Amino acid sequence: MRKTDRYKVKDANSLWRIYKTVPFLKVVKNFIVIQIARYTPFLSVKNWLYRTFLRMDVGKQTSFALMVMPDIMFPERIKVGNNSIIGYNTTLLAHEYLIEEYRIGDVIIGDNVLVGANTTILPGVTIGDNAVVSAASLVHKNVPPGAFVGGNPMKIIYTKEEMEARAEKS
Repeated sequence: MRKTDRYKVKDANSLWRIYKTVPFLKVVKNFIVIQIARYTPFLSVKNWLYRTFLRMDVGKQTSFALMVMPDIMFPERIKVGNNSIIGYNTTLLAHEYLIEEYRIGDVIIGDNVLVGANTTILPGVTIGDNAVVSAASLVHKNVPPGAFVGGNPMKIIYTKEEMEARAEKS
């Protein structure tokens, strides 16, 4: 189960009340910063933009590929550890607006994690150290440290122990 805070709404769907949950100017600022970062080829500049303007917790030597889309409303709820790679066009969501409620949750990505291209990570998910997420995955639950996961919805392909056994055979 993902760890999110849930907020019920009445009268209209939760997205209709978006600017009651997050200030409009914050969203505008975040949009501009994210668009600049999505296209810049300089990894250190991306990390600086994320840390400075979005208050994301980004580890040393972490790499965000071209077109990565951090959460536009709550980027400060995203933490990425050291030496991790977030693949091309990946979406990191810290919020989800539903019909009768909205949810907000931290996204925590450990150290030495590889997230493949075109992956979506939902709010409230933790990805453990040394994990690998295959391309085009929907990460809807926690990923154990050292595991290899993938698919839509995501499933564990190999556990850490199975990955180590495979490495010993080769």
